[in-house]
Amino acid sequence: MSNVFDRYAPFVQDFIYRNGWESLRAIQVAAGDAIFNTEDNVLLTASTASGKTEAAFFPILTLFDEDMPRSVGAIYIGPLKALINDQFMRLNDLCEQAQIPVWHWHGDVSQSHKSRMLKKPSGILQITPESLEAMLLRKHAEIVRLFCDLRFIVIDEVHSLMRGDRGGQTLCLIERLCALAGVNPRRIGLSATIGDPESTGRFLSSGTGRGVVIPKIESKGTRWRLSMEHFYVQGPQAAEGKAVQTAQPVLESATDTAPQNADPGIGYIFEHTRGKKCLVFVNSREECEAVTTTLRQYCEARHEPDRFLIHHGNLSASYRETAEEVMKDDAQTQTTVTTATLELGIDVGRLERAFQIDAPFMVSSFLQRLGRTGRRDQPPEMWFVMREDMPMVRAMLPTTVPWKLLQGIALVQLYLEQRWVEPPKLDRLPFSLLYHQTMSTLASCGELTAAELASRVLTLSFFHRISKDDYRELLRHLIETEQIQRTEQGGLIVGLAGERVINSFKFYAVFQESEEYTVRCGSQELGTIVMPPPVGEKIALAGHVWIVEEIDHKRRVIYCEQVKGKVPAYFGECAGDIHTKVLERMRQVLQEDRSYPYLMQNASARLTHARMTARNSGASTRPLVCLGGNMWCLFPWLGTYAFFAMERFLKRRCGDRLGLSALDPVRPYFIQFKMKADPLTFFTVLREEAEKPIDPMELVYPNEVPIFEKYDEYVPQSLVRKGFAYGILNIREMLERIRSWDIEDFRRFD
Repeated sequence: MSNVFDRYAPFVQDFIYRNGWESLRAIQVAAGDAIFNTEDNVLLTASTASGKTEAAFFPILTLFDEDMPRSVGAIYIGPLKALINDQFMRLNDLCEQAQIPVWHWHGDVSQSHKSRMLKKPSGILQITPESLEAMLLRKHAEIVRLFCDLRFIVIDEVHSLMRGDRGGQTLCLIERLCALAGVNPRRIGLSATIGDPESTGRFLSSGTGRGVVIPKIESKGTRWRLSMEHFYVQGPQAAEGKAVQTAQPVLESATDTAPQNADPGIGYIFEHTRGKKCLVFVNSREECEAVTTTLRQYCEARHEPDRFLIHHGNLSASYRETAEEVMKDDAQTQTTVTTATLELGIDVGRLERAFQIDAPFMVSSFLQRLGRTGRRDQPPEMWFVMREDMPMVRAMLPTTVPWKLLQGIALVQLYLEQRWVEPPKLDRLPFSLLYHQTMSTLASCGELTAAELASRVLTLSFFHRISKDDYRELLRHLIETEQIQRTEQGGLIVGLAGERVINSFKFYAVFQESEEYTVRCGSQELGTIVMPPPVGEKIALAGHVWIVEEIDHKRRVIYCEQVKGKVPAYFGECAGDIHTKVLERMRQVLQEDRSYPYLMQNASARLTHARMTARNSGASTRPLVCLGGNMWCLFPWLGTYAFFAMERFLKRRCGDRLGLSALDPVRPYFIQFKMKADPLTFFTVLREEAEKPIDPMELVYPNEVPIFEKYDEYVPQSLVRKGFAYGILNIREMLERIRSWDIEDFRRFD
């Protein structure tokens, strides 16, 4: 440790003394050793609040102090504006003494700040992938001057970029920028939640020709404070009138009382947030609005000051930043209801506990959200609040299973038992991103021959699975649709239709965005919504209700006034991607007899009832269950994309032979259907079909164009279908599941 500390620049040592740090953390020692003593890329994985940012920048800034770069020396890429704002303040404090400038660059940053960086490129640039895309497109001629001595690229929360086009875009941008500037900077990835460090390291190093150092940090055992409670939205609760044996965590009794007739789950959150600074995580922006509105109504009903803030991606910058500032102030005891926008590395100060309504989709999300708490030497603390409507008396079996409760238990147990986190998903055929990078490259470079364009785009490492034939097909289609056009000299330039796409500021992002309307009340911008209701109707936004007074469709602006009341909010669909391992652990939860120490009374009673129902019906042990007559239910216990494949396999390969009809999937939990065949025939047909060769294209329905990504609409339909079949559907896992079934499970039917 002393070697690393001694190597640090004097201003870094002063910073450490000034902050009262008695020793370096293990991650800081390991990072210093890797950055000072190798020329490799570095992947730093350690728990939240372990000092990863400082671990990376202490040695980087020391090297800059010894030999100051002639341009921007390091780029810090962060996935969220809020994270960049937070890190900007932290890095500024560190760099001020050494006179190393720190610049931040995203859509909410003033033009004057950006202009100063452009005039004197130096120090550290903090930027989102979207703003880096805009810079490459609009400041193409400046790239060499801005980055000719670029030495490091730090990618924060690298796990958040590993499962979709945004991560691929980030990698493409880094490679394009380095090729333009003629540099090969070292890459440093930071994350608290990586399931497969080796493949993440390979992803991080793609195209650099460098190795990667992944320090193994022995983490001290961390105590968690976890609780999980279940609530029916109406009616008696699961534990009422029952003696429930549960090893409950010690939690203080309620300090206040929610209004009479309150939603019991939301009332529980209301009761346990008074006088504390908390985050309440939800899984969608709609739910974020609904929960905030309800909590504020409870304050009003009890004649109390409003103590709830709101934070999600559709809110205006001023609303988001207000919540961030209040949460950083240790003297404040307000609670913020939020989506994943406060999930990643923002330091929200002395946060006492996090609530999670229902289960998140991924172990990594659970760990990130839990990790928002537990700073300042306190154990991390999360309270799960599982809510469901009470099943109807005559409800079909699968709808009586508490899926979110099982999912929450499975996520926790997978990490506690195996330290398992979702591995990166890097095997797609990213045709939507290929279109985007083709258009961006052509717009920034001007006229290129087809061969020159291919050499710049198809060689980007993220496109390693895409063939030259597929790229030719894409380019022919883009010429036909006037996205690009041929010049008289035979070169390619952006076409008329393409100009309309790339001239929109929304072009920079590769994640799906709906057409949004800005909502204003007087001079105040509230945020955005997708579909405006008619004038006179109400909308929910920023945790309040507003009545629409005027809509300017041309400028996409809605003018409104605040009113009392409650209405649902709508921002667009929000789908979850759940891994097969999570579903398998959910089945195990139903099968085992053990209790879990974090389950509260209602949750324990609800689980006991679910296990009894599952055993009596065979749902926890048999894949196929009869719901009565010719109605059946299949429980495949497969993740989202293998479940997709199973649905299609049943319809396309087995439907006619089994007389299947009325297939009704509830993804990724179960598939209900009518069937003329018996269970043994069902098993036999599926096994026979699983042993035959299968072309993934067979599982795409005729005339189906399964648009998943933002720019799929500009890609030839044949490539969209191919990308879905070969890059989305998880046929391998689906076939393995069918082959694993035991014929005896299909014989034992009364």
